[in-house]
Amino acid sequence: MAQRLPTTLTPSPTLEPLPSGARVAGALSPWREQLVKRLILERLGESLEVSELARACALSRSHFSRAFKRSTGVSPQDWIRDQRLARAKHMIQSTDLTLTQISLECGFCDQAHFCHIFTRSEGVSPFAWRCRRVRLSSCNPPCGSEPAREEAITVNINVDRYSAFASRLAPTIERC
Repeated sequence: MAQRLPTTLTPSPTLEPLPSGARVAGALSPWREQLVKRLILERLGESLEVSELARACALSRSHFSRAFKRSTGVSPQDWIRDQRLARAKHMIQSTDLTLTQISLECGFCDQAHFCHIFTRSEGVSPFAWRCRRVRLSSCNPPCGSEPAREEAITVNINVDRYSAFASRLAPTIERC
């Protein structure tokens, strides 16, 4: 006997996966969902518009947005933002690129926007998040993990540069 699926979904980014072969009414077809996710991930560093994604699926913008949300539990804009943040976190941990470089590589228009979105999502700035990650990796390095120590040294040097810059800037700020 076929299982009857609900006709309405409660929007939630942590939807349970549907049983194999099951589809939600009004959702994107599996091939369209895969197509649009692949397009997003391939062009994550570029400006992406929902209307472009809708065109790729041969759907209107509003129908595409509704169907995408039914398929994934989040709007296309939220899914793109979440993917950009995930890529930024990975780059913060695994590279020594500046936050400005990372923000542009991940498709944010500038570092200020990136910092705002990141802080709203994680509760701390990207710089503080990087410092925490480096501190954690330097406190508990895996056996034979030289790169973790090198990252800690690099970030500590950057923290020292930031502290020196902040101390030079402090008198200027106090005068304002």
